[in-house]
Amino acid sequence: MRSSERERQANRNVKSSLATARRAFLEAVAGGDGEAARKAFEDYASRLDKAAKGGVIHSNNAGRHKARAAKRLAALGSASQVA
Repeated sequence: MRSSERERQANRNVKSSLATARRAFLEAVAGGDGEAARKAFEDYASRLDKAAKGGVIHSNNAGRHKARAAKRLAALGSASQVA
C-alpha cells in the first residue's frame, strides 16, 4: 500500500470522528441539556485540536469551529438561565 493511501485513510478516519463529535455536540445543544452539551463540547474541541496538531485540518479551521461551538454553548447557557 502506498504511503499516500495510508495517510489518506488515516485522515479520513480523523475527519469522520470529527463529524461524529460535532453531531453529538449539536444533538446535546438541541436537547437543551447544558451538562451533556459541555461534555460534548470538550470532546469536540479536543478532537479538533488533535486533528490540527496532526495536520489533518488547518489550525485556523479548528479555531473557527471551536469558536462557533463555544458560541452555541454560551447561548444555551444564557437561555437556560432565562427560563
